[in-house]
Amino acid sequence: MRVRVVYESIFGNTQAATTAIARGLQEFAEVDVVNVADATPDSHSPVDLLVVGGPTHAFGMSRRQTRQDAADRVGGPFGPDENTTGIREWLEAEHGALRGTRAAAFATKLQRPSWLPGSAARGIGRQLRRQGFVLVRRPIDFYVVGMTGPLAAGEFDRAKLWAQRMASAENDRRARQGR
Repeated sequence: MRVRVVYESIFGNTQAATTAIARGLQEFAEVDVVNVADATPDSHSPVDLLVVGGPTHAFGMSRRQTRQDAADRVGGPFGPDENTTGIREWLEAEHGALRGTRAAAFATKLQRPSWLPGSAARGIGRQLRRQGFVLVRRPIDFYVVGMTGPLAAGEFDRAKLWAQRMASAENDRRARQGR
């Protein structure tokens, strides 16, 4: 099974979750990890499973302005600059070659306050469905402590386990279909 993970990370938290997810997937699949800032036309080549993730900003996926605001709030650029393509912009592009591909969505978001609404994962999932992808799991959030992180205790392991279970289930499904 071939899996591609496309992610956006500003402070390194989504990248840490992506690392955990890739480790979980690698037990069952060949995995290609792509930072959305480095995405090329090859990022649209066919795969068996596409996993997409990014940080939650202003209750949803980041935008150019929220990336700039985040960098300003902590005193300077972290990760890609505000003009870099984010997951929102990448998802809005045409993905015709991938239409019908099985997919999953994840995001990072603040652990506290627990009442804080919004999730980039849900928005990513909605956009994937609109683009013709088939979601294999409900979108999931992994929690960070404070704006710049790190991942909350246990979240790295939770992300890895989520990926392991998803990849195992996908491999079982493929085996039943004779792939």
